[in-house]
Amino acid sequence: MALELRHTVTAEEAGTDAASLLCQLSQLPKQRIKDAMAKGAVQLQRRQRKRLRRATETLQTGDQLSLSYDADILARKPPEGTRCIARQKHYSVWFKPAGLMSQGTAFGDHLSLLRLAEQQLNRPVFLVHRLDRETAGLMLIAHTSAAAATLSRLFEQHQIEKIYQARVRGETPAEGRIDLPLDGKTAITHYQRLSYDASLNQSCLRIRLETGRTHQIRRHLDAIEHPIIGDPRYGRGNKNNEGLQLLATELHFQCPERKQQIKYCLDGNNK
Repeated sequence: MALELRHTVTAEEAGTDAASLLCQLSQLPKQRIKDAMAKGAVQLQRRQRKRLRRATETLQTGDQLSLSYDADILARKPPEGTRCIARQKHYSVWFKPAGLMSQGTAFGDHLSLLRLAEQQLNRPVFLVHRLDRETAGLMLIAHTSAAAATLSRLFEQHQIEKIYQARVRGETPAEGRIDLPLDGKTAITHYQRLSYDASLNQSCLRIRLETGRTHQIRRHLDAIEHPIIGDPRYGRGNKNNEGLQLLATELHFQCPERKQQIKYCLDGNNK
């Protein structure tokens, strides 16, 4: 069952608690409304827009309520394996398992890394970059708006180096540079072959990005006829049952807190 509801609170409705009004408007049981609120499927626009989790929130005239209810989505549980790799004062580094979203949608945020980090650390969280839902690996999360602005700027200026590993179909050259525009913008991907398995006809690559276009690695490797194994969207003859074989393994950048170069690695060899 899916339902999307948008409502502006009238003067007559002011003073009502959010859960009761949403229950009345949607004809859903109050317990389902409370569950949807806890999982981030309700938003309130007052002075600013935010996810509304408190069922007893007293509504004011002019408040704009949004409910995006999907019983199937709300029943899902996040994949296991999320963990904090490192904690600094103003940011932290996390492992995001495949199948977990980077951030939530209107239909909830309980299946997102951002919400899980917020719950585990009990701190504010700010998204500064994303990984595709199908991609596992390292992600940075900021814990202040200032840190989010600083880290976002580093990403925009390509001062944070992102390293990936991927298993692809076929035997690639020992190394290569893919310079193919994506969506009308410059896109550059570098790769180095780490190994080749002739029995599977698959290469393992170490990949470095110069730019950060949507699905850049996946689209570039498909374009040179070496699509990533398990990619559900790009390539032919590369499907499997284990999922996308793409992993974000390293992050290199000048730490804004320690004022020195730092490297976070999935293997724990952080420097």
